[in-house]
Amino acid sequence: MRTTTTRRLALSGLAAVATAALIGFGTTAASAATTDAAGTGWIRVGHLSADTKTVDVKLSALSGGATVFELDDVAYGQVSPYTDLAAGTYVVSMVPAGAPDSTKPVISTNVTITAGEAATVAAYGPNKDLQTKVFEDDLTGPAEGAARIRLIQASTDVKSVDVSTSTGMPIAKGATTGTATDYASVPAGPWDLELTGGKQAAEASVNLAPGTVSTLFVLDNAAGGVTLMPVLDSSAAGDAPEGPVETGGGGLAKESSTLRGVLDDLDAKLARLVRDLGTAVS
Repeated sequence: MRTTTTRRLALSGLAAVATAALIGFGTTAASAATTDAAGTGWIRVGHLSADTKTVDVKLSALSGGATVFELDDVAYGQVSPYTDLAAGTYVVSMVPAGAPDSTKPVISTNVTITAGEAATVAAYGPNKDLQTKVFEDDLTGPAEGAARIRLIQASTDVKSVDVSTSTGMPIAKGATTGTATDYASVPAGPWDLELTGGKQAAEASVNLAPGTVSTLFVLDNAAGGVTLMPVLDSSAAGDAPEGPVETGGGGLAKESSTLRGVLDDLDAKLARLVRDLGTAVS
């Protein structure tokens, strides 16, 4: 577990998130899944302010100011995978992408990481009134054959939304900007979701695997409407503090795991090739 070494991730856009997660946070998310939870918590960061340009994010220890990880070029709608950190208080700050280190943050907030617990730090709202909020993420696994899902309302165009399944099961009712609903337990499987708020409406289809925990982010879109973005919180059943949890962000846990497996296989083959070449030369 690395808690003092800087971890940097460059995100160049939504199309490149899977690759970037593998290069950077894919490994830290995996370590969060396999590290003893004693003394360790998980944190992820989301850029949810529609009119705020791409930012660089830095998380540093409140005591001493040492930088523990950085995110580069984080664009609107991107949510990082979780990273594991020692319990304690940290400072999350954001500056315009590529700005010098001396640049005053556009926003900065303290976040306390609790051992065995996960949290999402999100920047939301219009740029002229940018805000941050820390949401507690409950990664407790659902009952067998079920999934858990909640909603984080980050739209500034629609102040309050309702979300339900096409069968009428409510997921959120009257969710206001900057709030998160409780997690709802639903049968695992494909679901069609319907969002309404003011004069706006949106639909989304999600496939919730058994044992997963997910968050639906309500975001503004370029057309002046709203959209639902599903993000995987946890893909393993069981309480996070008591056992391994495969944590992910932006729905990348499965993709990152698959890519990591490919690279591990290539590493093994390369090691065998080097060994065989050494034997041949000798």
